[in-house]
Amino acid sequence: KSVLYIAPVDPADWCGGLRKCNDDNHLTILALMVIEVTVHRHQLFYRTQNQLMPPVIRIIFDSITREHLDDGLLSCIKYFINYGFYKFGLEICLIAAINVIKQRMDFYALLHGCWVIYLLHRRRRKAMAELWPRYCCFLISIMIFQYLLCIGLPPALCKDYPWRTSHWTIHSNLIKWLYLPDFARRPDASFLLYDFLLLLFASLQRQVFEDENKACVRMQAGDNVEISCELDPAALSQYSPVPNFIHCRSYLDMAKVVVFSYLFWFVLCLIFITGTTRINIFCLGYLMACFYFMIFGSSLLLKPVKNILRLWDCLIAYTALVIAMKNLLAIGACAYLDKLLRNHCWLIQTFGMFCTIPGYDLSNWDCLGCNKFHFLAGPTKSLYELLLPLRSGGSECWHDLSFQVHVQNVTSSNQWSPAGQGAVGSSLICIKK
Repeated sequence: KSVLYIAPVDPADWCGGLRKCNDDNHLTILALMVIEVTVHRHQLFYRTQNQLMPPVIRIIFDSITREHLDDGLLSCIKYFINYGFYKFGLEICLIAAINVIKQRMDFYALLHGCWVIYLLHRRRRKAMAELWPRYCCFLISIMIFQYLLCIGLPPALCKDYPWRTSHWTIHSNLIKWLYLPDFARRPDASFLLYDFLLLLFASLQRQVFEDENKACVRMQAGDNVEISCELDPAALSQYSPVPNFIHCRSYLDMAKVVVFSYLFWFVLCLIFITGTTRINIFCLGYLMACFYFMIFGSSLLLKPVKNILRLWDCLIAYTALVIAMKNLLAIGACAYLDKLLRNHCWLIQTFGMFCTIPGYDLSNWDCLGCNKFHFLAGPTKSLYELLLPLRSGGSECWHDLSFQVHVQNVTSSNQWSPAGQGAVGSSLICIKK
């Protein structure tokens, strides 16, 4: 399957820019750039003509600030259009990082998972802001390195990679999981798109961290200062400038009631669905967390903020740990699934190991058929055979009744073959009419 042995290689294909492209992606990019430049020039000309100062933050509605957030539903929508990323940019970056892990499930996704755990470990927003420039540098360096891996060596050199020519050969699935260059199967360059989106959001969030320290920005968009964890829920009203929305005087108050009163139960529903969708050891933790939160119910929200955040931090830490562990177990689910199915099927079923990324050479094995002896079907069938003579009359007696269990193993040809027989037990059964 290697490109080096199939046909002669044109060096122009490795350069990329020397061949003609049949798609229209380049025209679309040029059209978007023309629109962006046109809008930017028009805004600059309009402000210069009317002697207007450009806004401190690039926003759409100039007259909407933090003071207009609680005026009505329309003002609230305009505010979040202007400053939505300013308020929730950090959460959007974490969601983008999780999306990269989900789409890739390889070695570099494992690195992203470690960074997510490290960022969540810092917890405080100021601590994350101090670490964020290094995180952006990591994203830039790893993206450039992966781009070079996608380019690889020129095929015209007729030199294969050492992991294909050395004595210690590496499986093709492991090469794909490590995202190494290969002439038989090139690395999937579409993964770089998800890394680029993450880098884009991280760069915008770095600008947000810098804007938070500007007084003019805080006056327009509000501050992102964290509240003290020592406060009680009853004392929060003294420090909150937001009017009481419980009485539902407007549609905005109704939306706030839905978000702040029922979002807790909506999250519990998601946790319950996550725990019951699949049967493995990780889902057990979600079920335990769901039942633990349901014990307290809405009374949990009346506890001190410190206690509430401690429980929520435990749930977030467990979720991040599960993501990292499933990403680590992907090396077995995608690279060594055949070996695990032969000898360690219990491991696959316990941890829910299955490969979700296309492109790996996986056999059509059914893990549920790893052992053809079913733990319920076997005893049920034996019990049925023992109770069957009760339907017929007479006096019958069996001495040293032994029943055999045939253990089936998987062969390399995907066929079932008996590997051995063993007496499970003996008994004396006498039935008298």
